[in-house]
Amino acid sequence: MKHFTIASALALSLAATPLLANEKPGEGVTVRPVMAPALEEIFQHRVLFRALEDLGYTVADPQEVEYQTIHLAVGAGDGDFTAVSWRTLHDAFYQESGGDAVMTKVGSLIDGALQGYLVDKASYEAGIQNLGDLKDPANAAKFDADGDGKADLAGCAPGWGCERVIEHQLTEFGLRDTITHNQGAYNAIIADTIARHQGGEPILYYTWTPYWVSGAMVPGQDVEWLSVPYSSLPDGATGVTSFDGKELGFAVDSIGVVARNDFLAENPAAAKLFELAKIDINDISAQNKKIADGEDSSDAIDGHVAEWIAAHQAEYDSWLEAARAAAN
Repeated sequence: MKHFTIASALALSLAATPLLANEKPGEGVTVRPVMAPALEEIFQHRVLFRALEDLGYTVADPQEVEYQTIHLAVGAGDGDFTAVSWRTLHDAFYQESGGDAVMTKVGSLIDGALQGYLVDKASYEAGIQNLGDLKDPANAAKFDADGDGKADLAGCAPGWGCERVIEHQLTEFGLRDTITHNQGAYNAIIADTIARHQGGEPILYYTWTPYWVSGAMVPGQDVEWLSVPYSSLPDGATGVTSFDGKELGFAVDSIGVVARNDFLAENPAAAKLFELAKIDINDISAQNKKIADGEDSSDAIDGHVAEWIAAHQAEYDSWLEAARAAAN
């Protein structure tokens, strides 16, 4: 009887081994992520990091560079993936970095991302409802913050991609003589813009969703999106640029993973995870608001990740199950 028990246990152990091994298909592989130095984009990356770790992968400390350099790094093989590639906005960066020959846009992590120009509600109700309205020097002067007579646009930092759209449109719509595109550290520029708004001054700024700014100055309540004269994107880009009856001038976009082709081929579990993973844009905005409210430490963000996974456990587990199956 003892002999039977030992033999049976051994048989069961051997039978279970492939299943247990398949729980961690990424064991022994280190994944090298590349991301931007933005607190508001850590959360979605760490959701993926947690999933990769649950699949057995070791996740290296992320490289932090700006968006153009992110694509260059992945394209050159200096990193394996990023989760912050805007499908339309960053397509020029993607193509310039080697494109489909070396990497792939995988899945769609976040859908419905918006970008555009906004003004304070009072200015909008007074008739400034289209960016083209600022071709009139008298209208533009209302948004003059430095005394030069031109509207000051709180704009996009170089290397993000949005600066290409803004620069293109200032020329395309004949606005160079009446609008100054202020670029630099976005958080500093937008903090000054918010302060001016709180002081009752007219404001003109660029922003995007998901991001905390639209929680601090709420579209439809404190501010309004401007239309643009017509759709015109740089680099020959195309896409749906209208939202809620307005021509925003920027493509309504999706944000997702770009990964090395060789990494995807060698790691079908990770490839399947990247294909399936999705986070609702409203969840991203809610987490970004927590950061803006002071929950901005690494530990706090890890807490946000744990809370999100717990609230979406069945969905999260389904990603892992499909990833493990793909590794067979």
